[in-house]
Amino acid sequence: MRIKITFTVQKGRKVIMEVLKVVILAIVIMCFVFLALATQILLKKGGKFPNTHIGSNKYLKSNGITCAQTYDKIEQAQARKELRFKKIAIEDSATETDSTYLC
Repeated sequence: MRIKITFTVQKGRKVIMEVLKVVILAIVIMCFVFLALATQILLKKGGKFPNTHIGSNKYLKSNGITCAQTYDKIEQAQARKELRFKKIAIEDSATETDSTYLC
């Protein structure tokens, strides 16, 4: 019985060491990849990641193409303006009808 238990523990330690080697290797590879991606930022004075957002692309702006978030904000602003206009129109018509009854 004792021999089986010690053999199993030793085998478990070997498996843990193998997994640990793979995890450490993955961490080292990821560090290398991040450094490779950041070379422009690290080596260039005032370097920063390029802005790949649609709103910052001059060519798309010149063609009138905007991102979905910007388009949504524009549409919501127009809807609010129309709602305010309708509300003002309703209030104006209500005050006009009230004044005709008062006279």
